[in-house]
Amino acid sequence: VSIGDFATFKSDYSLMGDDCVKSKALDDRIGCAILITLLKQEAEYDFYATFTVQEEVGCRGARTAAFAVSPDFAICLEATTAADIADLPEDKKVCCLNKGAAVSFMDRATLYDRSLYNCALNSGILCQSKKAVAGGNNSGAVHLSKEGIRTLAVSVPCRYIHSASCLCSFKDIESALNLAQFMCNKICSGDIE
Repeated sequence: VSIGDFATFKSDYSLMGDDCVKSKALDDRIGCAILITLLKQEAEYDFYATFTVQEEVGCRGARTAAFAVSPDFAICLEATTAADIADLPEDKKVCCLNKGAAVSFMDRATLYDRSLYNCALNSGILCQSKKAVAGGNNSGAVHLSKEGIRTLAVSVPCRYIHSASCLCSFKDIESALNLAQFMCNKICSGDIE
C-alpha cells in the first residue's frame, strides 16, 4: 500500500438478527428500495418517481428532476442518522431504530410543509418526529424548484450512516414504505390543503 492508494472496508449485506440489516451505503439505497417497491405495487393514483444522483455533493440530480417534473408535492425517501447509541445524551438522539420512519419539520436545507408533516404524524402509521435540526437531503433542492414545491422527507433511521456498516431496522423500512404510500394517496385524493 502506498500513500494515495484508495481502500475501502469489505462490507457485505447481512442480517443482524431477525429485525435489522447491515450493509454499506444504505443512505440512499433504502429510499431506492422503497420507491421500487411502490412502483411494483398497484397504485391508487398516478405519480412520478425519480431516482436521483449526487445528493451528498449538492443535490444536483434532485434539482434537475424537480424542475423537469414540476410537481405540486414531493416526498423524498432516504435514510437519516439514528443516534440511539450508548452513552449519548437524550437531546442528541435525533431518532431511534424500531420507532418507525422519521419525519422532519425542518433541517439545515428545508422547512417542510406543515400540512404534510402533521398528516404524516397523525396517519396512524408508526413514525417519529426527527428531533434535531441537522443535516439535509434532496428536499433542500426540491422544495425551492420553480415556484416552490410542497415537500416532505420520509426517512429510515440508520445507525452509523455513511459508513461501511450502516444498520437499519426492517420495522422502520416497512413504516417508511407504508407512510410514503399513505401520503401519496392523501395528496392525490386532494385530502391535503
